[in-house]
Parts: sequence; C-alpha cells; structure tokens
Amino acid sequence: MATEHTEHAEHADIIVADGLGVRFRRNRGARRSFKDLFAGKQRRSRAGEFWALRNVSFSVRAGEAIGVVGRNGQGKSTLLKLVAGVLLADEGSVQVQGGVAPLIELTGGFAGDLTVRDNIHLTAGMHGLSRSQIADRFDEIVEFAEAKDVLDTPFKHLSSGMKVRVAFSVVSQLDEPVWLVDELLAVGDKAFRLKCYRRIEDLLRKGKTLFLVSHNERDLRRFCTRGLYLDAGALKFDGPIDEALARYNADHTPA
Repeated sequence: MATEHTEHAEHADIIVADGLGVRFRRNRGARRSFKDLFAGKQRRSRAGEFWALRNVSFSVRAGEAIGVVGRNGQGKSTLLKLVAGVLLADEGSVQVQGGVAPLIELTGGFAGDLTVRDNIHLTAGMHGLSRSQIADRFDEIVEFAEAKDVLDTPFKHLSSGMKVRVAFSVVSQLDEPVWLVDELLAVGDKAFRLKCYRRIEDLLRKGKTLFLVSHNERDLRRFCTRGLYLDAGALKFDGPIDEALARYNADHTPA
C-alpha cells in the first residue's frame, strides 16, 4: 500500500514537462557537438543517433510520489537527469519549482578524492544548507550512514554499500522539495534498506515530492500512488501505479 501523503501538501504543479526530447549517439553515448546545438531543432538525426526520450509531457503536483516504470534503456534514468537539471533537453522543456535532492547515480555529486567529511559539507552546501545547518545535521547524517569510522577516508575508497549509505544520508537531510531516487537501495544491506524506507515514508508525510525509478514492484507500490510507464523513450502510460505496473507486465510477459 502506498504511503499516504500529508493533507497539507500544496496543490500547485511543482514539475511541468512539455514535449521533452533527448538525443544521443550510439558511439559511447556521446551527445551532439557544440556546433550541432546551434543547427536548429529541425536538423535531421545523424547516422548512429537515437532519441532516448521524445514527446514526453506530464505535470506533477507537490507531494506526489511518482514511480517510473520500464525496462532498462527505455529512458527512465534520462528522465530523472532532466528533472535534476544535470542533462539538457534537445526538444521541449521541464520546469521545476524549487530545488531537487538527487540520488541518481552511486557517486553522483560526490568527489572521489575528498573525504567523507568533506563530501558531506560540499554536497549539503551546494544544495543551499548554511554552515550552521550542516553543523546541526552533521552528527545525524553520520549516525544514519553508520559512517563514523570512515569520515576521513576518501569517498572513492568506500565500498559500494557504504557509498550508498553516505549518499542517501546526506541527500535525505536536504531541504529540497523534490527528491529523485534511481534504484540505489538495491545495493545496500537489508537493515539499511529498512532505515531508508522509514526515512522515505517520513519525507512523504512531510509533503516531499518523490520520483522513484525501480524494478522492485513492492517498493513502487509501497511508496508511489502514480506511475509513469516509459517504453522506447515514449511515455506510454501515466496513471495509478497499479495500472502502470499491470500495463508494463502485460507488454513484457512472455506469452
């Protein structure tokens, strides 16, 4: 059962996507050249180019929890990067009212050569927390991540599981209204996942807006009330999460 949202969540649209399109090249996923950016939107695709997303439109109200559904390579992570502002659209636009707290890639936003301590200060500061706010939340971040013994260890030397702990702990302490999560909880151990689940539920009760990319249907049903089903870069369905999952399974279950 999806978590109930706070009754005090605002009803205004916090995210509006209009005709989003992103084009990549197949040779190592390279984007178009700088020159191509000024060639106009009507320029024909070059050989080897493909649309990772195209003609994707939707709006999200503050406090909604959205599950993004689809097979690998269908544009789910690309969509989150567009919402986060770390990827620019070739067509259309996406507008976000307020900042985003991204947990999109395992090491995304964290500097490998800096210590865990420095990364906490850097990431929190980049998302608008003052020094005093970081100081007030520092101990809770470290305790949640169980990272006391690795505070002075370079981030790149952490295990994958510990990187997830630190990243999740920092991002979940940010004040941003939109929260983006891309399948990362699959890396952590069971006990830590349960802590993360409780933190996500708490954030939803506080009216945060959640975008969750996951192949775990139990997690999607637990947190999300609405689903965006992407297939071949197109938005195939936008509606209740149970129906989004049903359509996805019907399309991809062997006869």
